[in-house]
Amino acid sequence: MRITAITIIGMLLLTTASWAADFKLGIVDFQQVLKESRAGKAAQTEIARKAKGMESDFEAKKNEIEAMRNQLEKDALVMSRDRREDKEREIRIKINDAKTLQKKYMEDFKEAEAQVIRRIQKDFFDLVGEIGKREGYTLIIEKLGVLYSQDAVDITDKLIREYDARHRGN
Repeated sequence: MRITAITIIGMLLLTTASWAADFKLGIVDFQQVLKESRAGKAAQTEIARKAKGMESDFEAKKNEIEAMRNQLEKDALVMSRDRREDKEREIRIKINDAKTLQKKYMEDFKEAEAQVIRRIQKDFFDLVGEIGKREGYTLIIEKLGVLYSQDAVDITDKLIREYDARHRGN
C-alpha cells in the first residue's frame, strides 16, 4: 500500500512540470505531537496517574499475599494439617485473584491510553486538514513511513503551536 502511494506520487510529480511546481508537501510527526503538545503532555500525565493508581493497588494485593505466606510459615508447625491446607488454598486463591486483577489493569490501561490518543489524534488530524486547505498543501503525510525528508517540509512544530493555541483550556 505504501509503495503504491509513493509510486502514484512519483508518477504525478513527473506528469506535468506545472503541476509539480504547484505541489506543496507537508510532513507531520504524530509521535512528536504526543510528546510536545500541551494535550499530549496532559495525556501522558493522566495515563501515568492511572498507571500509578493501578500499580499501588496491585502492590497492596501483592503485599497482602506475602504477609499471608509469612504468617503461614510462622504458624505452619503449630497448625493442624486441615488448617494449613485451608490457608494454602486461600493464598492460591489470592494469587489467582491478583493475576486476574493484573490482567484487568493491563487491559484497562491499554484502553485508557488508546482512548486518550484517539481523542488527540482526531482533533489534530482535523487541524491538519484545515491547515492543508488554508495553506494550499497538496499532500500532508505522517512521518512514520518516511525515510527521508527535508526539514522544510516538516510542519509538525507549526501544527503543535496552532493546536496548543486552540486548546489552551484543555
